[in-house]
Formats: sequence, structure tokens, C-alpha cells
Amino acid sequence: MNSPSPFAVVLESWFPGHGLPELAFLFLAAMIAGLARGFSGFGGALIFIPLAGAAISPKIAPALLLVIDGVTTLGMLPDGWKRANRREVGTMLIGTLVGVPVGTTMLATIEPTALRWLISAVVLSLLVFLISGWRYHGKPKTPLTIGVGAVAGLFGGAAQLSGPPVVAYWLGGAIPPLAVRANLVLYFALSTVISAASYIVGNLLTLEVLAMALIAGPGYALGLAAGSRLFGLAPEATFRRICFLLIAMAAIVGLPLFDTLRP
Repeated sequence: MNSPSPFAVVLESWFPGHGLPELAFLFLAAMIAGLARGFSGFGGALIFIPLAGAAISPKIAPALLLVIDGVTTLGMLPDGWKRANRREVGTMLIGTLVGVPVGTTMLATIEPTALRWLISAVVLSLLVFLISGWRYHGKPKTPLTIGVGAVAGLFGGAAQLSGPPVVAYWLGGAIPPLAVRANLVLYFALSTVISAASYIVGNLLTLEVLAMALIAGPGYALGLAAGSRLFGLAPEATFRRICFLLIAMAAIVGLPLFDTLRP
């Protein structure tokens, strides 16, 4: 009987239960998600979560994205803090503080296969929402801001999909574009802290997640860098359509329906 190679021993030691094909798929999923985020500014989570959930586990994927996205976007925080309307961001975070623990509880308790069906359904619903182009065009109102924060926190805690509700609320409102960008940067950074704390309490941010970040992180960073370079080489509408297509494909590939077709 042949003994396992040193590489196989290291792989099993660091990533128990996950083979090389799964880890390679995870790296590729992270790179595609980073590419979409880099050239269009959105869509990274909508692509990564269903694909990573299919490759490893839908309970690991959100915490993994939390780590790799939080680390790679950390440099944007100082400028965001300086330019953001911190009171408006703080108001939205009130709702987020309520929504994130509820979403985290769902992530921790729902059976993995059912969770994958739910994630793909939410991703496809958010895709339709993004394609519709709907935006809130009124002035921010405190109750509504808190409500949007709660919805975003729910989606964020359950699957790190908090972006679309917040973007739709702030992007079309009576706020200058630079302030909107700063608000988003600061909000997502602080909501990441809230999610991380909730994941730690729920035993979802584990050493296994940190080990997986060593695989997914470089892929995500490469995708971000490549996407940033591609930005401006073609009309924004073209990139958005490509991103929409990638999101749809990720949601479909992530369905448990296709597990029987895998070796």
C-alpha cells in the first residue's frame, strides 16, 4: 500500500475533509468574485457565497468572505472615516446591530443543504433587484435608515449579502456621490466588525475559516487587482452585464441540485 505524499499529508492537516479540487475551485471562485468587485464595484459576495458554499460549506463561506474582504479593503477605511456622514452611518448601524445576530442565528442553525437553496434564492432575488435599477430617491429618514440597516444586517449575518439594500437606499438619495462612497466604505467596515463579533459568539469564525483564507485570500486579491485594471477599458454597462451574468451562473452552480453530477 502506497503511503500518502508529503503534500497530501500537509493538505489533510491544514484542510481536513477538503481535497485539492475543492480548494482549487475555492481559489477560482474567490478570484472571479474579486474580479467582479474590482471592475464593477459590486457583486463579489453574490458570486462568492453560492460558489464557496458549494465547494466547502455554506456555513464557512460567509465567515471566509468576511475575513478576506475585510483585510483587502482595510486601506479604504481612513478616507471613508474622514469623508463619511458618520451620524447617518451610525443611524444605519443601529438597525444592523439588530439584524446581524438574527442572520447569524439562521446561518448557524439552518441545515446546510437547505441553507444553500436559501442562499441561491436570495442571490437570484437580489440580482433581479439590481437589474431593475431601483433606487430610493428621497432624503434619508431615521426610521427608514434603521430599517434598511436591519435588513442589511439580516442578509449580512446570514450570508454577507448586505450590499444591495444599502446601495439602493443611499445611491439614489439626496446625498453627494463622494459622501455616498465614503458612507458605504465606513458602513461596511463597521458592519464587518459587528458580523465578526457575532460569528465569534456563534462559533462560526474558526481556525478552519482562517486556514481557508490562506487559499481564498490571494485569489480574491488577484481578482481585485485585475478587475481594477480592466475598469475603464470598456463601457460600464458592458461590465455590469458581465457581472450580472456571473452572479446568475454562481447562484445556479451553487444549487444542491447539481451535487449528483459531481464525481
